Amino acid sequence: MFLDTDWRSFRARLVAREQAFRSEESSPSDNPNTMADQQPSISIGDKWAHAIHEPEKGCLLIATEKMDGVHIFERTVVLLLSTDNVGPMGVILNRPSLMSIKEMRSNVLDVSGVFSDQTLFFGGPLEAGLFLVRGDERVGNSGVFDEVMKGLYYGTKESVWCAAEMVKRNVVGVGEFRFFDGYCGWEKEQLRGEIRAGYWAVAACSPNVLGLENVGNVGLWEEILGLMGQKEVW
Repeated sequence: MFLDTDWRSFRARLVAREQAFRSEESSPSDNPNTMADQQPSISIGDKWAHAIHEPEKGCLLIATEKMDGVHIFERTVVLLLSTDNVGPMGVILNRPSLMSIKEMRSNVLDVSGVFSDQTLFFGGPLEAGLFLVRGDERVGNSGVFDEVMKGLYYGTKESVWCAAEMVKRNVVGVGEFRFFDGYCGWEKEQLRGEIRAGYWAVAACSPNVLGLENVGNVGLWEEILGLMGQKEVW
């Protein structure tokens, strides 16, 4: 038997199994004696998302109705890149500028024109240039990118030169990158306070949910709520 090396997928299956059992318990059965011995077949698919109680690296923060009217964060989906002792940090996934790095004249995230035609996203109100990249173990083993979840890494302006070299050597394609102008950051306990106050819902998700290949990401907020089985977050 092979164990799933991605603990997030393993946890998602446990959550799905628990939900299936709850559904069966709430449904009438003609033969309750046999139902206890049956194990539901669980398949979570390529796209999944479920609620979690505490923020963790690689999770999503989903803006609730309490963020309505807050222009920067209204209906945003934030990917947490880190939750270290300095404080959590992340990037907004669904705020494309619809302008390229070249058009925005962002020299920080471009090396020799390799990424000049890539769309630049608004990542948050704090100033810094960041990027996400999807890749295999060659990207992870480079030692210059930080892993966010299985197959997804992030880099900074200090590592963009390495990213450009990997593209030139066909280790990873240009389309596997997403670039951000700015990021979101919180003090150590600030984010937990905002979650307790109801400003954010917290969710774990599969990498495919992030939709890095979709430049617009117009319906990401709604899609994640749908995967979680919710129509709204309160």
